[in-house]
Amino acid sequence: MNYKLMLRTLGRTLQLEGLCLFLPLGVSLFYREDPRPFLYTILLVLLLGTGLSRLRSKPDFYSREGYAVVGLIWLALGLFGALPFWFSGYFTGYVDCLFETVSGFTTTGASILTDIEALPRGILFWRSFSSWIGGMGVLIFTLAFLPKVGGRTQVLVQAESPGPVSSKLVPKTAQSSQILYLIYIALTALEILCLSLAGMPLYDAAVTTFATVCTGGFSVMNASIAAYGLPACEIIITVFMLLCSLNFAAFFLVLTGRARQALRSDELRFFLIAVLLAVAIIFWNVRPLYDTLGETLRIVCFQVATIVSTAGFSTADFALWPTLSQLVLVLLMFLGGCAGSTAGGLKCSRVLLMLRGGLRTLRRLSHPREVKVVKLDGKAVDEGTLSTVFVFFSLYCLTLGATAALVALDGESLTTSFTAALACLSNVGPGLDAVGPTGNFAAFSPLSKVGLTLSMLIGRLEIFPILILMLPSTWKRN
Repeated sequence: MNYKLMLRTLGRTLQLEGLCLFLPLGVSLFYREDPRPFLYTILLVLLLGTGLSRLRSKPDFYSREGYAVVGLIWLALGLFGALPFWFSGYFTGYVDCLFETVSGFTTTGASILTDIEALPRGILFWRSFSSWIGGMGVLIFTLAFLPKVGGRTQVLVQAESPGPVSSKLVPKTAQSSQILYLIYIALTALEILCLSLAGMPLYDAAVTTFATVCTGGFSVMNASIAAYGLPACEIIITVFMLLCSLNFAAFFLVLTGRARQALRSDELRFFLIAVLLAVAIIFWNVRPLYDTLGETLRIVCFQVATIVSTAGFSTADFALWPTLSQLVLVLLMFLGGCAGSTAGGLKCSRVLLMLRGGLRTLRRLSHPREVKVVKLDGKAVDEGTLSTVFVFFSLYCLTLGATAALVALDGESLTTSFTAALACLSNVGPGLDAVGPTGNFAAFSPLSKVGLTLSMLIGRLEIFPILILMLPSTWKRN
């Protein structure tokens, strides 16, 4: 294990986190709020990060170090990113601060806050901005703006990138990271402009956009997006949630004149079919609950988009919808968005590969001599990738069951326990029953909050980096 290079990479990332904290510090100063929570954190994080980044090491980064350091960095970012909340005095304990921070960085959007609007604007800005940083990936963020971390940086990107296959847009990893973030920043700027023109205040438009393009779902209003009462803003947010559920490589293909190649994606078609089918079923099921067809369609589209993108905003309490609609939304929580997007969940490409792999297995039972290859986008998928997909799904289900059992120790109902675990593991945010759109996670015990926090990290990093971090064999010399 190249411990020095791992610590050096951690130091670089902490430096970037310290620099990012200057933005909410500026917001606090602008609104004449107490800046000390950010000043204390910036001082501590920059000192530690600078010290670690000065370590000299051999530039040898392999898979074991890559997966381990990614898990370590995300844990560290949560631990230090929680300090402004802790220093502010608005949270009852450090576990609550950690839960809220990790929920931000992992773009989950689950919250323990019962009165969001009572918090200072600087604190709420950091809450949303942290989710924006985590949306595209902390390591991708680091490589885009501080590329000289040493080692084989593609290993880091592969360990953090969502989806069964990681690919670069251009040959150099740092340049790929910069392209991704330029697209990300452009979408952010465009949505802020659209929301401002639609009547949302500039501050609210900024923090709402941060939570939309990262599909994080943090709002600065207790009633989420419904508090604004602006149908135009709901439509804008719906569009951007769906856009950010797509593979960002598709935007690059479109921008470089290869739109047809992007549209030929099997995953994109599968995602669009799933969204349209969910909208049709729920629209038919909840139509009697609303006054007009237009209102029903707008609300249904918003809720389908916010769940499948794992953003977690709300304009209606879908926990009160008929059972069929709730079931469809739970299935969308499992599904999530496309690989290479900011969305959580299993990812459409994995679900598609599992369906095709399962169909091939059934065909082999009736035609043992048949040789059939599983394909995605017209290309054969190797058996190693297929095996990893099924292992991932197995570990996903085991983690979901273990987390739900831990939450159930608090005496919560089956619906609350299961959907709370699913909402955190899939990085969705709201669940059903006590953790529905009008509820929160404040009532859970500290043990359950720690378990759910770990589940959010496992879900965001797609299981393997955190589990590899926990294996004793990871830390052996050979």
